[in-house]
Amino acid sequence: MATLVYTGITSLDGYVADAGGRFDWSEPDEEVHAFVNGLERPIGTHLLGRRMYEVLSVWDTMDTAGESPVLDEYAGIWRATEKVVFSSTLTQSVTARTRIEREFDPDRVRAWKEDADRDLSIGGPHLAAQALRAGLVDDVQLLVSPVAVGGGSRFLPDRVRMNLELRAERRFGNGVVFLRYAVAHRR
Repeated sequence: MATLVYTGITSLDGYVADAGGRFDWSEPDEEVHAFVNGLERPIGTHLLGRRMYEVLSVWDTMDTAGESPVLDEYAGIWRATEKVVFSSTLTQSVTARTRIEREFDPDRVRAWKEDADRDLSIGGPHLAAQALRAGLVDDVQLLVSPVAVGGGSRFLPDRVRMNLELRAERRFGNGVVFLRYAVAHRR
């Protein structure tokens, strides 16, 4: 069975975007971006909410010629990965290897995990909240930025209790800290 991984770049106070919807404070430097590429390489399918998909879809056609090799590598990783976008409003995808699902169905996602030969990731705090509440997320990975934004879109939802086991940690030169936790599922 594949693992469902929830990864995000957060502020120290737990937000992926500030109250104005901005996340420019979270842009990874070269060292962090190279590390993120390593996290993304084993992923076979991204499960994305509409907003997260719209943010990331630029990687499908971005011209990375002359850019950092790290950016070029990420674009290649993104293009090679299957994508499932959960949206009730999108009528078609703008990226290759993408399909749209109208609603989040925990049983369907559970079946995808059972059938997958590579791990799945879930992106976007609203979609991830549904997966966390359904007990589908196996790993939670945070890249904590050294900034407090005071409010906005939370990385973890309210009213979800999880017991977590720290599996990995790493510090970066720019003050970002990576934390990977396994979710201790009740049996």
